[in-house]
Amino acid sequence: MSLVPFVFHNSKSGKKETFRPKDETNVTIYSCGPTVYNFAHIGNIRSFLFVDVLRRALLLGGYKLNQSMNITDIDDKIINESIKRKISVEEFTKPWTEAFFKDLETLHVQKLEHYPKATESIEDMVGLVEKLQSNGLVYEKDGNLYFSIQKFSRYGELSKIDVSGMKSGVRYDADEYEKDDVRDFVLWKNQKTDEEKCWHTRIGNGRPGWHLECSAMIRKVYGSGVDIHTGGIDLLFPHHENEVAQSLGAYPEEEFVGTWLHCEHLLVDGEKMSKSKGNFYTLRDIFEKGFDPNSIRYHLISAHYRSKLNFSLNKLVESKIAMDRIQNTIYRVLEAGNLWDHVPEGFENWDFTVPELQNINLEFINSLADDLNVPKALASVFELVRVVNQYLDAKDNAVDISFLGESIRLFYKINEIFAVFQFKKEIQTLEGISEDWILEQIELRKIAKQNKDFSTADRIRKELEEKGILLADTKEGRTTWKKIQ
Repeated sequence: MSLVPFVFHNSKSGKKETFRPKDETNVTIYSCGPTVYNFAHIGNIRSFLFVDVLRRALLLGGYKLNQSMNITDIDDKIINESIKRKISVEEFTKPWTEAFFKDLETLHVQKLEHYPKATESIEDMVGLVEKLQSNGLVYEKDGNLYFSIQKFSRYGELSKIDVSGMKSGVRYDADEYEKDDVRDFVLWKNQKTDEEKCWHTRIGNGRPGWHLECSAMIRKVYGSGVDIHTGGIDLLFPHHENEVAQSLGAYPEEEFVGTWLHCEHLLVDGEKMSKSKGNFYTLRDIFEKGFDPNSIRYHLISAHYRSKLNFSLNKLVESKIAMDRIQNTIYRVLEAGNLWDHVPEGFENWDFTVPELQNINLEFINSLADDLNVPKALASVFELVRVVNQYLDAKDNAVDISFLGESIRLFYKINEIFAVFQFKKEIQTLEGISEDWILEQIELRKIAKQNKDFSTADRIRKELEEKGILLADTKEGRTTWKKIQ
């Protein structure tokens, strides 16, 4: 299988560039993961789904991946909460870490090769600080160790921030601080109280600063830099700028990151999400409102990752309708060709012989290869829906198993990115209802329609809908059923 050439908008250059990994077929990717002190909100979830789409697209394009996402389990908030609750940092973060992975599983996010934790990478962080010290980029104040920005001439290259007006020795101890405020940042924090969690190391008793963690974990996993580094746009400065400073400050002869990809903010009903506005959602909040994981995933990946996504419950409903339109077409093809048990194998042979399907496949792949243009890729999906339904609606059409088979293969390929569509018969039934009873009702309805007893036929349909069963009549005269989501 030949590799698909990708083009990405590299934050480092500010323009689209042809993607060229250091190894032609093997790609290394590092993504900033969660700080595990609470449930992830949907803005976080969007950035994690962006990473999943990136992964799936590159795999579909023929690449092999070695991918990491860190777990930040050392942080000001985590330390303070663990002290307040009188438990260890590990005890405090364990349930939140488990909740994070549960969220990913629920939304069909593929597992990565590595999930390094900050608490398991202290020695790597200490080694990086020592390397920076030997290169003359670190100074000490009140037991804390700081990175001196003025001694690193390349500071600001990633974020394009102006450092000319900064004052020497102005420092930040907090893990997070205001955008555009340039100050020396803390690498290692001295232990302040006996209660505070600390590590006893060669550079003192304390804990690492947040920015140090990612640089050290990248080096721990890969031994040097990576082809792609991802994160939310809010991390561009200061976090990612500080990562660059630490990594290149310690190892100036190496390339730290080839391509930087940043996911834009998520808005809720056109406004910034905040608890005070009452528009703050976690995944569980949306589930409680009756929405299913597939609709949420579809909605959150349907906008381009570099565009702000305006999330709303109404738009979730629209996403559900759009997704069902695609799903119903898939069911029609499966039923028309009796392809329920037909599962294409692997990605090695995605060739298509039907000209219309060839064109749609090419448009789909080219859209993804163009900086992960999911909206454009979706347009090709709905073109496929139109073509397939037009074929199935033609009354004088004999069933062409080749066309139907290639259509299903293309839908399978599309689902390698979206991961929300089903290709098997619904064999599960609702509590207290057997499949035999459902099929019996379908047969009774068929008989009623043959006898022109449409009131009985409508009553049977409505009764099934009340029990959570949705019927669909095909042009071939068959009736299929599925559970209402």
